[in-house]
Amino acid sequence: MSAAKLLLVEDDPALSELLEYRFQNEGYNVRCTGDGDEALVLAAEEVPDLIILDWMIEGTSGIEVCRRLRRDKDTAHVPIIMLTAREAEDDRVRGLETGADDYLTKPFSPRELLARVAAVMRRIRPALAGETIEVGDIRLDPVAHKVQRRGRALQLGPTEYRLLKFFMESPGRVFSRGQLLDGVWGTGSDIELRTVDVHIRRLRKAIGIDGAKDPIRTVRSAGYALEAS
Repeated sequence: MSAAKLLLVEDDPALSELLEYRFQNEGYNVRCTGDGDEALVLAAEEVPDLIILDWMIEGTSGIEVCRRLRRDKDTAHVPIIMLTAREAEDDRVRGLETGADDYLTKPFSPRELLARVAAVMRRIRPALAGETIEVGDIRLDPVAHKVQRRGRALQLGPTEYRLLKFFMESPGRVFSRGQLLDGVWGTGSDIELRTVDVHIRRLRKAIGIDGAKDPIRTVRSAGYALEAS
């Protein structure tokens, strides 16, 4: 399996050099920048498997970089771990609501960051490699384009399939309707937000089987998530 591609966005040269060294020793292919504008260019040139993003950087701020990455269909589902010296709860919530998957406050242990990145990579690697993805009792084969639940073949329409795959690549994460619209239909789409609800209902019906729990969780005023159990 090829090395995971990591984009490190950190404007502290000493910390950036240390993290680059540690991640390269772990077998990651690391690209580094301390500038938010360059980070967006690098992500567009070669979509990374994971992004480590500092909040306070040169050029476009980390929070705005995160927002723009989530609006781009090519990077909408790339995991983002934010690094910041901000400790206030409101700042942490803002970062997560903008689309960050995890949040680490400085100073932190590089070992802890390595562990968090490794945990995310274990989760997403099957999807990146084109291998079968399993979440709970649902199994999706991206090569054969088939979905099973408890061994039973499911019939999904094209949009419902893309929606389910998008969810399965980030199990447990809550996506807003806007994020789902961007990630599944693409940015610039003229589809209305309420259309997402229609396809969620269709997906629920398509993957529902007798005796099995509905794996799609509705989070009031926030969006939807696919639960592993």
